[in-house]
Amino acid sequence: MYNRKIDDRWSFKEANTKEYTHCYHTYPAMMIPQVARTLIKEYKPNGRLSLILDPYMGSGTTLVESSLVGINSIGTDLNPLARLMSKVKTTHYDYHSLLMQFRDIQSSLITYTEDKVKDRNFDRISNYTFWYNESTLLKLSYLSQLIDATTDKDFFNIALSEVVREVSFTRNGEFKRYRMNEANIAKFNPDTFNLFERKVIRNLSGLEQFNEKAKGNVSAHIYDFNTVNGIPSNVIKDGDIDMVVTSPPYGDSRTTVAYGQFSRWTNEWFGFDNAKNLDSLLMGGGKATSELFTTKSLRDVLDEIDRLEHKRYLEVISFLNDYYLSIRNVAKAVRSGGTVCYVVGDRRVKAVQIPLDYFTAEMFESFGFKHQITLVREIPNKRMPSKNSPTNKTGAKVDTMSHEYIVILKKL
Repeated sequence: MYNRKIDDRWSFKEANTKEYTHCYHTYPAMMIPQVARTLIKEYKPNGRLSLILDPYMGSGTTLVESSLVGINSIGTDLNPLARLMSKVKTTHYDYHSLLMQFRDIQSSLITYTEDKVKDRNFDRISNYTFWYNESTLLKLSYLSQLIDATTDKDFFNIALSEVVREVSFTRNGEFKRYRMNEANIAKFNPDTFNLFERKVIRNLSGLEQFNEKAKGNVSAHIYDFNTVNGIPSNVIKDGDIDMVVTSPPYGDSRTTVAYGQFSRWTNEWFGFDNAKNLDSLLMGGGKATSELFTTKSLRDVLDEIDRLEHKRYLEVISFLNDYYLSIRNVAKAVRSGGTVCYVVGDRRVKAVQIPLDYFTAEMFESFGFKHQITLVREIPNKRMPSKNSPTNKTGAKVDTMSHEYIVILKKL
């Protein structure tokens, strides 16, 4: 239907995916920088290339890569953690100023005692006694206290964000909120301050590389608008965008990659909006009763899922409806001759594979684009569960996504 090309070169199996500021913070299903970098280099449109859009910005990979090659960018995401990450990763902080601020923090950590902690109210954190011991909460609060006294709070809060999650009783290797068993909790004794210091040192190293390589006069603008609902004309006018490089969600957050649950640790700690209900706001979070789109590429697949379980069919079209509306709005923003590159996955529902690359190409073509090529790549590095439960029965697991499809289209 839409030509796919298997290309092992795009797997980047041996690549360092933590170069520059990409090392700052983990995030579910991150697009690796080498994919964005190569797309910008090899599939840039003819003529003008002054503005790149990522309508599902996530951890900010595309924005960082745009900065590295001197191209202005715009990114948007509903997740406050994603926006914080992207802002910090694209900012040229003064390295030596950060180093001095960090030394002040370290000096205060040496003399830490619990009586120095000012804020002891943790009610903003859901069920906090279930997820943390008191000693850890006080240390985290003390770190926040020290960070609040710095000039560049956001830079240090990104390091703290990872620590907040890693010193909780959540199970390692999970994006969803699962508590360790009691035996593991009894042995769990994280060094909160040391973890924070190691992350800051790592991030300082990444910043140094970024400052040396990236162009200082490039802008990366970050927003929280939802492309499903539209794109504000005061931010982007029709035809403003030269290139889109993005990796949209593969499905709704509740049943695929748990962006909201993963981010809840940070979003609650910092008191960000919608910390508890983020998954319901993300793509496919609502409830659909009918299809808003017309599709040939997914017709048989959707009918099969509907036959197997109507409830799951409705969940799938809730996502696809939102995805369709988002594509419609993004399509208007791209100039004639502009390029869109969408990195999508081979998600399965009820053990039925949904060829999201076909749907992506089909929807864009309905809005005046022409499909160029779909590149197929293995996923050797992407942080995702390799198996899930399609029936929610204990032990009944199937492989999830092993490949990604890079859909490349040109606006006519």
